[in-house]
Amino acid sequence: MAFLAELKQRARHLKAETFALYLAARDPRTPWYAKLLVAGIVAYAFSPIDLIPDFVPVLGYLDDLILIPIGIALAIKLVPYQVLAECRARAQETIQNAITNYGDSLLNTLNSPGQSGLNLLFIKTVCYEP
Repeated sequence: MAFLAELKQRARHLKAETFALYLAARDPRTPWYAKLLVAGIVAYAFSPIDLIPDFVPVLGYLDDLILIPIGIALAIKLVPYQVLAECRARAQETIQNAITNYGDSLLNTLNSPGQSGLNLLFIKTVCYEP
């Protein structure tokens, strides 16, 4: 069970680091080559085209599991420390605010079931395609 908890913690940390890199890529103090690397990592991660197709057993996902973390680690090394520290703080703040806002909206929905029912009816009415 401890292994699963550690894996979840690492996933949260990777999420925060990735968001911090996104913020760093938008910062004007970040060098152009670091911005280019971050854009390349994101493009490769979301691209349906892989170096090794995913349907190849084991090797298909192995390129994603190796190349993307190496690219993230390299991008972290290329971004100036001061910029990355500020972006990490902003990322943590944004993630905490998102969690708080999600909790508040969930609480509001649970406290007013009539309103949430009306919202659901409105969404079904507007988005329904016969």
